[in-house]
Amino acid sequence: MRIVTLCTGNVARSVMLGYMLTTLAKANGYDWQIRTAGTHVVEGSAMSARTRNALLALDDVGEHHYGAHRSHQLSGDDVAWADVILTSEANQVTFVRTTFPPGTPKTVLLRQFLRDAPLDVPLEDQLHVVASQPPLADFDVEDPAGGDQAVYDACASALWEMAQVFSTIVADEGEV
Repeated sequence: MRIVTLCTGNVARSVMLGYMLTTLAKANGYDWQIRTAGTHVVEGSAMSARTRNALLALDDVGEHHYGAHRSHQLSGDDVAWADVILTSEANQVTFVRTTFPPGTPKTVLLRQFLRDAPLDVPLEDQLHVVASQPPLADFDVEDPAGGDQAVYDACASALWEMAQVFSTIVADEGEV
């Protein structure tokens, strides 16, 4: 499965989630390929130190080469490549629907997907159910930008829980 994680600047939430899903794929033997992107990016930026520290504080996320990350603006190629695009905020779903209409059926707000995706059906059916709904800002993962380390840590902890639930919901899609 090819997954794009999407946030605004591609230096915090999408990066955290991308590394978390990579960890889960490796730990469970899933054949997942993961890209991260943003909707309003300064291309080529490194992740913030607070993002890196929040990831390092989570023992189960494992070791990654965090210094290699560079921010990336979501492109049409990313949308075409992806099987699923997981967003942090409702407005990012709207961005994809407006800017890249072919991505509409595979773009979902992560927390809304976790709540509304039917279990025990293929990913395509799960996406159809959730992508046919309006994205709800009540399910946004708040941007930690501008916050202190505790805000980043809380964001990472929440995303780690969501990543694990996502992994369980779509487990059959990831098996090698």
